[in-house]
Amino acid sequence: MTEFLEHKPVLYREVVEFMNFADRKVRIIDGTLGNGGHTKLLLEANSGAEVLGIDRDTQALERAAINLKEFSDRVHFFHGTFSNMREFATELGWDEVDGILLDIGVSSPQLDDAKRGFSWRMDGPLDMRMDRKSPLTASRILNNYSKEELIDIFRKYGEIPQAAKLADFIIRRREIKPLQTTADFVAVCDEALGGKGRAKSLPAPTLPFQAIRIAVNDELGELERALQQSFGLLAKGGILEVISFHSLEDRIAKHFMKELSCGCICPPSFPVCVCNHKPELEILTKGVITAQKDELEENKRSSCAKLRIARKL
Repeated sequence: MTEFLEHKPVLYREVVEFMNFADRKVRIIDGTLGNGGHTKLLLEANSGAEVLGIDRDTQALERAAINLKEFSDRVHFFHGTFSNMREFATELGWDEVDGILLDIGVSSPQLDDAKRGFSWRMDGPLDMRMDRKSPLTASRILNNYSKEELIDIFRKYGEIPQAAKLADFIIRRREIKPLQTTADFVAVCDEALGGKGRAKSLPAPTLPFQAIRIAVNDELGELERALQQSFGLLAKGGILEVISFHSLEDRIAKHFMKELSCGCICPPSFPVCVCNHKPELEILTKGVITAQKDELEENKRSSCAKLRIARKL
């Protein structure tokens, strides 16, 4: 557990730099608390900050409580999804907040625990639940969903060209014996995809595991709902930061920020603006922020991280 508590969160410098409130009293929501790494840095940088931390994983909340014990009077822990942030804020009596951070995706402790079933590199049960109280597991999807449902998951959440072929192999495999472990799923992926995923550099199980994990946890739906809530909760001048780890998540964050940052929305054929529509967000990053060289050297998992930041107008 010690190594988990000491692990640095991704893009930690940039997260703090753009959410620096000059020690005035502010309220911040960390929608994916994890070990509390980002929250700890934000509390250290902003002595007047108070943080509402949310996580689906009770083990993560336990680790965060240890990591943040020196700030116990300035942090509030909530078990649940970040799409319920308004409910949790209301419980604290917060009608608006000054900053919201969403660090999307699976955490390092979850990936490194074979019993959680997130990683194809370690054999374990086909679980993949971020919230272990949830009834839906990877095993349930792989062993019970129809061919059409599996194809839809692999296409939508893994963008796998051979989705139908992979679904066929899964159906045939489970008719002989149910898929029970990550090794079972890896074997089917290797057999169906010929040792390759969508990109030649990706091992065959990479995208199928991503797709099933997203389906188990409804990750994209949660992100869309959380972004809508975040805009309503942010005070004028409030900062929204979103860290994503694959193109599907980043696309949702990008489109959300772009839509709310638009001014005129009149058809291009109109000679002058008649809509009087005003932008509601200001995008603070050109494209995305990625990890600097020194961070990449100390934390390889930061290589996939992309940060987008906006300010409410």
